[in-house]
Amino acid sequence: MATVLVTYELRAEYRENDPAAVKIWHMIRDAGHTALCGRVLTPDSETRSDVEWGTTHPLCHTCGALYLRQVP
Repeated sequence: MATVLVTYELRAEYRENDPAAVKIWHMIRDAGHTALCGRVLTPDSETRSDVEWGTTHPLCHTCGALYLRQVP
């Protein structure tokens, strides 16, 4: 059986009244633009490595809970 490698990244959601300011960070899979929580993010928004999870704030609580259940 082949192992499927899933990659995770943080992707920024920006404030409506200030598109340069990050409102919250979400977790995405495989370079997508839909967060684990279901929020659709702009494909060109900033991304960061998932190793920054827990050090980058503010974080989406729902994405965090789902991420922790999906990674070893």
